[in-house]
Amino acid sequence: MSTTRSALGATLLISLASATAFSQEAFHAGPLIPDYGRIATIDSDLEIPSDLILQLAFDVSTGSGGSLNRSLDSVARFLNMHVEAGVSPERLQPVVVIHGSAAFDALKATRYDAQYSGETNPNAGLIAALLANGVKIYLCGQSAAARGIDKSDLLPGVKLALSAMTVHAMLQQQGYSLNPF
Repeated sequence: MSTTRSALGATLLISLASATAFSQEAFHAGPLIPDYGRIATIDSDLEIPSDLILQLAFDVSTGSGGSLNRSLDSVARFLNMHVEAGVSPERLQPVVVIHGSAAFDALKATRYDAQYSGETNPNAGLIAALLANGVKIYLCGQSAAARGIDKSDLLPGVKLALSAMTVHAMLQQQGYSLNPF
């Protein structure tokens, strides 16, 4: 009986590994930010209106602790998948609101290195690519103050806001939707 369970468990693990490997093969570099935000091509049944403007606020609160921040990478994926689907980049208007432990992911090399014992900020290139594609990025001033982060510590292009709550309230009044992912 335990041999049967072991064989069944091994088969299940192999099946899961194969499914994961196969599903990752479906993803490829996107057309706008090829180094970040890998996407899958989808034959969607949902038609995107030609005049739709996508204003989306991305709330990024969890830090990556020395690796690429998946929430920031999702912003690149949002841009890539919509451009691949035929949406003009001008109609994509994401804004990133960073707070909490994610505040460290928006730091220049010297301050990031001090936080993570000499590591290079893996998010610097991603943030630069997002900014180069018109994404606005705000850091919560309250989170910065709580973590001893000065405005001069921020990567070029990252703006300091009074608070994440303030940015979200202002964006909502401008018609932005909060990304639930």
